[in-house]
Amino acid sequence: MNKKTQELGLSNTNFVTPHGLDDSNHYTTAYDLAILTDYALHNDKFKSIVSTKTYTISFNGSPRSISNTNELLGNLDGVYGVKTGFTFEAGRCLVSACKRGNLDIIVVVLGADTKKIRTKDSSSLINYIFNAYDYIDVSSTIHDAFNEYISYFNNNCILEKTSTIPILKLQDLDNYKFPLSKNNSIQLNTKIYTINTFSSTIEKNSKIGTLELYNNNNLLCTLNIIIDNNLVRNNWLFYFKTILGGFNKF
Repeated sequence: MNKKTQELGLSNTNFVTPHGLDDSNHYTTAYDLAILTDYALHNDKFKSIVSTKTYTISFNGSPRSISNTNELLGNLDGVYGVKTGFTFEAGRCLVSACKRGNLDIIVVVLGADTKKIRTKDSSSLINYIFNAYDYIDVSSTIHDAFNEYISYFNNNCILEKTSTIPILKLQDLDNYKFPLSKNNSIQLNTKIYTINTFSSTIEKNSKIGTLELYNNNNLLCTLNIIIDNNLVRNNWLFYFKTILGGFNKF
């Protein structure tokens, strides 16, 4: 379990026992739980189990119905999981997953004094997010800025001992849609940083810069800019032709 936390980058989580009962060295945070939940929900079996309200099992040959303890499941629009929790030290806890339209969120409430407070806080947070945020597609902003930069770059890059024009490629994002606040005007802008001097020592697929996307000066994402071709070192024939060209002009 602790190996998996390292793989997921959960730097504020440590497991002592698999059952999760109170221990001073057994801890996590709301953020780490959200990351862990997102990872777990990619498992179809896990997602199916946590979204099931009731299930009938066979116990000693007799059917028995068991119910999910998640009070929001089936009672709040879009909720499809995930997990309740309680210990005396942790208090009442609830990790919720909710999807409405194309916005899919995870909400974590920890340390509530009562189940009622846990339910109220979780519901309030979920409703607030769906009322305050929209998914905005930023793909055109990113690619328009990059294509405009390419036009500038092709006319301004400096070539040393090579005449091959570098071909630049932009890293792909898994998702070009970001949840942005409806309450603030959306102002997207980009900043692009690259080296401008190139030689044949720079290999194909090397990172040579970044594109940063901002909304109202808040950084949304950073994409790597990659060189997509090999730069050929100029040989003696290139310099010989250059010299001849100079004589012809003279």
